[in-house]
Order: sequence, then structure tokens, then C-alpha cells
Amino acid sequence: MQEMSSSTMSETIVLSGENLDFDKALKVIYDQTPVVISDEARERVRQARAVVEQQLADGRPIYGINTGFGKLSDVQISSAHLDELQENLVLSHACGVGDPIPPEAVRAILLFKINTLIKGFSGVREEVVDALLALLNRNVLPVIPEKGSVGASGDLAPLAHLALVLIGRGRATIDGKTVSGEEAMKRTGVQPLRLKAKEGLALLNGTHFMLGLGAINWAKARQLERNADLIGGLTTEAVLGTPVAFDERIQRARGYSGQIEAARRLRRVLENSPIRESHLTCSRVQDPYCIRCMPQVHGAVIDHLNHLKTMLTTEMNAATDNPLIFIEQGDILSGGNFHGHPIATTLDFLAILAAQLSNISERRIALMMDSNLSDLPAFLIAQSGLNSGFMITQVTAASLVSENKVLAHPASVDSIPTSANKEDYVSMGAQAAVKTHKVLNNLATVLGIELICACQSLDLRKPLKPGPVGQRVLEFVRKRIAYMQKDRFLADDIQTARNLLWEDRIYPLVRDLIE
Repeated sequence: MQEMSSSTMSETIVLSGENLDFDKALKVIYDQTPVVISDEARERVRQARAVVEQQLADGRPIYGINTGFGKLSDVQISSAHLDELQENLVLSHACGVGDPIPPEAVRAILLFKINTLIKGFSGVREEVVDALLALLNRNVLPVIPEKGSVGASGDLAPLAHLALVLIGRGRATIDGKTVSGEEAMKRTGVQPLRLKAKEGLALLNGTHFMLGLGAINWAKARQLERNADLIGGLTTEAVLGTPVAFDERIQRARGYSGQIEAARRLRRVLENSPIRESHLTCSRVQDPYCIRCMPQVHGAVIDHLNHLKTMLTTEMNAATDNPLIFIEQGDILSGGNFHGHPIATTLDFLAILAAQLSNISERRIALMMDSNLSDLPAFLIAQSGLNSGFMITQVTAASLVSENKVLAHPASVDSIPTSANKEDYVSMGAQAAVKTHKVLNNLATVLGIELICACQSLDLRKPLKPGPVGQRVLEFVRKRIAYMQKDRFLADDIQTARNLLWEDRIYPLVRDLIE
């Protein structure tokens, strides 16, 4: 077992295969917190391997251990070729194409793969687990293409690219530089593996690709939802909206906890606002739905995100290999835990939620553009006509939300037979994971546009000032994005605002005032 001093144990995540949660996972994925494996989990790994060795000694045909794979599962393999069988499996299945997934997704996949293997249902040797652990702890990241999985029999193609590095093949990145799999293993200090019976299959089976991307997608969605509450509140303040619709009594009359939470944030954005105080006696009693119904829309996203978190957390601690080893009975059973349907539908729903946040944000942007509704200069610029102002930022937002509507179509409603109809119903979970990441990128940009427009609108209310929340955000943004007095190049400003949100640099500024 990897030795750790008592001073470093408090900075280490101990994996058992049973109790991984989002807080621990995100520390490993983003903060590169080191990981060790519990003694109990290591013992289970050894016991499961002993079952495999005993079954091999008995000479019985066992799927994936001494047989072919998929349609070829009826072909029994002689003992002399069992190691070759596993290596061939990895080489033949590494057919992924497309752009590499981001580094944080690779770290997530490594983490979740390790956590599955140490549950004791997979039958790999400790050496396999330790090699994966070395990749994760040394941040040596296999290059994994984003396309090639249909999300059943596991994420076979992408996980084969991960396994390639373990046998000294394929490619990996170290500090942003791409190196060969052989060089990558040298950097870990671990010799390339010679895979034994069952091990190649255990590495390729499972939902870890869709789960890895799905976990970072969920974390990003939660982050962007909080920013949507904040930015939506700033827009409400800027367009002289009324906070009456955010009254806690209204939210509790319906009872959804997410709605109550979103409304609380919105109220706090508007607290002690001179802009709000300036129109307390105005004749307006209702705002458009994009303002008035934010607690209901944003709140539903919060509630559903909490449900999706439960689904993803269950999968982090699940045995999604095949076949599975049951230590107590000494049985090896073939089933379908590799099928990605639970995660495919989860991530499809996540894409829908992110698309909805972008839809309502675009409507708030459009509201600010319309001087008849916002009581602001047309397109938020003086001398409109000579200047187009922020007109086309709303067009860009409209383009992105329309793209999101296409991407939000569920991948999981599709299926296509593979492996000569042996694998005849598949989940398409990998597609759900990849497209959801695109939807979230678009959402961050749309919210960035709303942030720019809300700050411009708040400045146009001078000499009135926003409340403490708005003032703090406005001061921060203005150090990076200037007030626009006349037309200028805006693409860089949009990218800057998007990056501030993607990197979560806005909401933490005012967390103490909102939560």
C-alpha cells in the first residue's frame, strides 16, 4: 500500500469503493488532492482476483476471461493465449475519434474507474489499480477522444484509449505536453502492464467516460445556476423590476425548496438598493415572466440538479463491470451493469436544464434592449442609430440558445444495434455527456452577455447606485470590461465575461452577501 505520513493524510482522499461523493470527487478532479486506497478495499481486490484464478484453474468457460467478446463470446480461448486476448481487446477497441476531452474529465474518469475496481467485483490484480492510481496522483493523463462510444457494454472505445497507456501504448499529456504511452508510464515510475485474464475487459467495461464528463458537467451546471440567480437579480435591478414576486410567502405557498432558494438569492441581490428605492411608488405591478418567474424556473433547475446529483453519486460507487465476481459465493456472473441508460437519461435532463437557463437569460437580455419595456436607452447606448450598442449581443445570445435547443434533444431516445446485434439496445450516454458540455459552454456565454448588459444598464441608472451586491460585482467587472460610451469591438468582452463565469470568479465575490 502507498505509504503516507500522518501530516499528509488529512490532505488525502481515501477511496473504499463505497463512499465517494461530489465534495471528495471535485477535490481530486480540480484540486488534484492525492488519493490512497483503504486496506479493506485492497483486501477485496485480492480476494476477487483469487476467485478469477480459481475459476481459471477449474478450466470452465467464463465470458471475457477465457472466451471472446460480444458476438464472439462463444469462442473459448486456450490458456496459452489469455494474456494476448486481453491486450488484443485493448488494441482493437481503441477506435475513438474527435477532439480529446478536457484534462479534468480524464482525472474524473481515472478516479471513478479506480473506485469501481476496488469494490471487489472486477477481479483485477492490485498492480492494475496501482498503475491507475499513479496516473491520477502524478497527473499523467491519457489522451481520450470524445467520440466512439454508444454507451453500452461500457464506454468501450474511450476507455480503451485510457487502457492503452497502462500497457505502454497510446498517448498521454503531462503538464500540457503530449507524450507516448511508454514515456507516460516512465514518468509514473510504474512499468507498463502485461494484462492478465479479465483485466482488459475490466478496464474497458463501465460507464466511466459518461460519468466522468457527467460529473464535471453537473458541477459546472450548479455553478452557472448560482450565477444565473445573481445576474438575473442584477438585471431585475437595472430594468426597475419589482421584487414583490420574490416574496418568501409566495414561494412557500408552492413549497419547492429550489424555488425558495432562488427567490432568497434574488431578494438579497436587491437588498438596500438605491435604484430599487427610487421606484417604490411607480405604477408597475408586474414584470415580464423572465423576471417575475425566475424563482419558479431557476428553482426547478436547482431541485432537479439535486436529484441528478443523487443519480451521479450512486454511479460513482457502482459496480459497472461485466462479468462480476462475487467473493463470498465464489461466483462469476455475466449481466448488464455496464449499460449507461441511468446516466444517459440523467445527462440528457442536465442538458435540458442548462438550455432552459440560457433561454430565460436571453429573454432578459432582450428585455434590456427594448427601451419600451426597460426604460433604458435603445440597445443600451447613447446616440442609438449612430451607435448600434448591444444590439448584436442579443442576436449572438439568440443564436446560442437556438443551438442549445437542438443539443437538448435527448440522445438517450436513440439506439442503434452494434456487435452483429449482440448489443442491440444501447444508451448513447457518451453523446449525452459530450453535448451537455457544449450546452453548458453556450450557457456560460449567454450569461456572460447578460452580465455585460446588466452592468451597462446599472451604469446608465447613474447617479443612482445599485445595492451592495450589484456595486461589488459592477466594480469587479469594470476593472476588466469598460463601460461602452460608443460602439466598439465586443467579442473580446463577451469572451472575458464568459471566462469569469466559467472560472467561477463572480458569484464568490458576493457569496457572503447572498447566502
